[in-house]
Amino acid sequence: MWDKPALLNWIANLLFALSVVTMVYAVLYAVVHLPIFPLREVKVEGQLSHVSREQIKLIVAKHMKGNFFTLDLVKTRDAFEKLPWARSVSLRRRWPDKLEVTIEEHQVLARWGNIALVNTHGELFHAASGGDLPVFYGPGDGVIEVASQYGEFNKALGTAGLSISNLVLTPRRAWQVTTTDGMVVELGRVDMQARLEKFANIYSTTIAALNKRITYADLRYPNGFAVRKPI
Repeated sequence: MWDKPALLNWIANLLFALSVVTMVYAVLYAVVHLPIFPLREVKVEGQLSHVSREQIKLIVAKHMKGNFFTLDLVKTRDAFEKLPWARSVSLRRRWPDKLEVTIEEHQVLARWGNIALVNTHGELFHAASGGDLPVFYGPGDGVIEVASQYGEFNKALGTAGLSISNLVLTPRRAWQVTTTDGMVVELGRVDMQARLEKFANIYSTTIAALNKRITYADLRYPNGFAVRKPI
């Protein structure tokens, strides 16, 4: 090899290039980590009703380590996403000294039994809510299905001046509604929407006019339904 000057020159040039790259990297690394690019402003955007200013301040103080270049965006985003009411979070650096944080909050729809809340996307989340919310029950894989049917069922009942308090999807995929005035409505497993719309129409034009409280309605009959009033 020593008698091949062309090869020796190539190796020398390669080593020189590597040393230059290493030196440039070291200089850039040192410059980037100097305390001359501090983050001076955190701008939080989003329609926030539950994420508080104090929670944001705590995350900024505890998790935002580093300057404009060295801040770990993934860890910072994870810290914001751990907030109970945060559904999604996006972060963006804005030169020269700003971090923009966009937070999408969960929009609560109902409670899932006594273990969680359900948002309008049919997703479970764990947060405190003192609101008067409908309660859903069902199998673990039925959250989206129940949330979707709730809107349709509630719309149908709304034509009769009724609204849903509890909505149940049984393991056999049968539906049961309890209205806010305590009436239990059995819908069965098929044609639920059509049955409920027919019942709501008759209820508003006939049953409600009788001025008698109904505690139970079974809509699973093929050509009608049965109702029960308090004894």
